[in-house]
Amino acid sequence: MYETLSSFAQTWGLIGFVVIFATVLVYALWPKNQDKFDDAARVPLEDDARPAAASDTEDTHV
Repeated sequence: MYETLSSFAQTWGLIGFVVIFATVLVYALWPKNQDKFDDAARVPLEDDARPAAASDTEDTHV
């Protein structure tokens, strides 16, 4: 029984992870999504973005 379940989990687990990986890869490399990822890549370089932790922590000190 254990060997049957183990074999089933190994086979279908591998197939499932390959399908998930291929789906994520296609989504990440799809030309339509390029602008979205380019915008997200520029966020750390923007000057107008303020760090949320700096202003939030000042009010919480007692």
